[in-house]
Amino acid sequence: MQSVNHSQQPLVSVVIATFNMGQYLPEAIDSVLAQAWKNLEIIVVDDGSSDNTAEVMGRFDPDPRVRYIQTENRGQPKAKNLGLQEAAGDFIAFCDADDLWHPEKLRMQMPLFEQEDVGVVYSEVSYIDQHGLNVSKPQPYMRHSGQVTRHLVIKNFVPFGTAVIRRACIEKNGAFDEALPMGIDWDLWLRYSVDWQFRYLPEKTYIYRIWPGQMSKNYRGRYDNAFRILNKFLGQYPNRLPDDLIARAWADMYVSRGMAIAGAEKTFAEPLRDILAGLRKDSTYWPAWRSLAKLMLRRV
Repeated sequence: MQSVNHSQQPLVSVVIATFNMGQYLPEAIDSVLAQAWKNLEIIVVDDGSSDNTAEVMGRFDPDPRVRYIQTENRGQPKAKNLGLQEAAGDFIAFCDADDLWHPEKLRMQMPLFEQEDVGVVYSEVSYIDQHGLNVSKPQPYMRHSGQVTRHLVIKNFVPFGTAVIRRACIEKNGAFDEALPMGIDWDLWLRYSVDWQFRYLPEKTYIYRIWPGQMSKNYRGRYDNAFRILNKFLGQYPNRLPDDLIARAWADMYVSRGMAIAGAEKTFAEPLRDILAGLRKDSTYWPAWRSLAKLMLRRV
């Protein structure tokens, strides 16, 4: 990409919602400030931290690009929405407080907003451990560009921290649903996909940190909310998707939950019920048959 006059660059607002991440937060902020794209601001929303977050944020007081907002603990969706409300940019991006940005992230992603109907630009992810050492992980889902609703209703393939969004998406389709404790990004992407194009950049612009103190994998809570989100979306847009695709979405939901429970709890009866429920929704969904075979083999 050719050099850009910084005064002509659109302002990008970066929202960092944090809770007791003082050990990693400064590194996250530094990685955003190190961007080759210079016209940016950072809004750090401290959701009631009880660690040294306020102390470490003092280092950024002299930098006018960084704003620090402290609130009582109200949960992730409200913290992120407060950041959105405070954002001044026409484009908004996110960084979790324990993760990092690649220095070329915005310079690589922003040109993909050239078309006015592009609302979300996202990219690929790399991984590090608690010591900052690279961790190898396979890409879990196929990524998609364009009108992505029919793909997104099956799998949330947009890594949250990689996404840059157009402010107009929020104005037209809303912010995070504060009634949802989990899955708030999938809910957001589904709503945005109705009216906006998505663009995928295969470069790894976001660095996700895997460390022992992370929130434990609440797979049951995650799937409870996923069922709720899918119900909500189909209720809001009843004629958006054909019946066979809706059936496939439900089939995948049941099968995915069943296999998650089977893997985590080493049980048989409940996962079997879920997989059979998925097959009743769509008997042609081959991943359901494959999952059934895996479950039966474990049983032997």
